[in-house]
Amino acid sequence: MKLGFDGKVALVTGAGSGIGAAVSRQLAEEGAEVVVADIDADAAQTVAAEIRSQGGRARHHVADVADAGAVEGLVKSVVETCGGLHLAVNNAGTDGVRKATADYPLDDWHRLLNVNLNGVFYCMKYEIAAMVETGGGAIVNMSSILGSVGLPTASAYTAAKHGVVGLTKVAALEYARMGVRINAVGPGWIETPLLSEHLEIASTRRMLALQPMARRGTPEEVAALVCFLLSEQASFISGSYHLVDGAYTAH
Repeated sequence: MKLGFDGKVALVTGAGSGIGAAVSRQLAEEGAEVVVADIDADAAQTVAAEIRSQGGRARHHVADVADAGAVEGLVKSVVETCGGLHLAVNNAGTDGVRKATADYPLDDWHRLLNVNLNGVFYCMKYEIAAMVETGGGAIVNMSSILGSVGLPTASAYTAAKHGVVGLTKVAALEYARMGVRINAVGPGWIETPLLSEHLEIASTRRMLALQPMARRGTPEEVAALVCFLLSEQASFISGSYHLVDGAYTAH
């Protein structure tokens, strides 16, 4: 299936590794000019260079999505440099400490919510405005299976990912008649650096043992759904939340 991103400009945050990098590669393979954004300058530059080496169009940008001013500057730079913004994937995120709710440190709570929830809001705020100016576009926000279920000792992460789903639904309603489609994707246990950091935590091991497919997913499997939702093949899909979890949440 040809997704038809020729002539489109795409912005992907958290694109220096994992799902964001896989999405960036697939968008470029389908013809989009991709802005690879990450807080890690070297990682962003590496992914952008890899895309160019394969014949794609990509540039990198350093941005901290928890900083509203930085996000505004990022979107402004994309529009000025690339001539517009048509597609966006708000993927940047972080994990927090693993503590029961009553023991969760306040500083860690605020840090995680600033990146995983406020960061998505900041991105949408400026991306939507840019897309409306040029007649529309499509956005995918990266939630998680923890946007619909819970995980003990992950109260901040779970709250943020539930919030991303809510933001997605509200914004989709608000901008449907302005040509902007907005959806959320909820990856399950995917082979990414973020998951690898927590494989020794007992609750994570227990959750993985419940995986019906008896394996973890790949970033490319998530990217395939993200790119479909961004494409005109999904032109009547907006305001929805799509799981990529190997039947995990079907329990």
